[in-house]
Amino acid sequence: MKKVRVRYFASIREAVGQGSEDVTTSAETLAALRDELIARGGAHGQSLARGKAVRVALDQVMSDETQALRDGCEVAFFPPVTGG
Repeated sequence: MKKVRVRYFASIREAVGQGSEDVTTSAETLAALRDELIARGGAHGQSLARGKAVRVALDQVMSDETQALRDGCEVAFFPPVTGG
């Protein structure tokens, strides 16, 4: 298990009702973490659903979902276009 800081931006932040949270996860990759969050259902499931355009960054670097997670990292989810 690893602890990661998950940050949400723009419309995703509005949907889930928070800007960030600490998540304890067994996910090995960004894709697996996204799937865990989707499995929560509700706003997480809707805003991060597969088929929706969602960008992801790992430790403030744009990444694809195959990137490995490590304990203490920061993951950010945001829509492809964000404003100001």
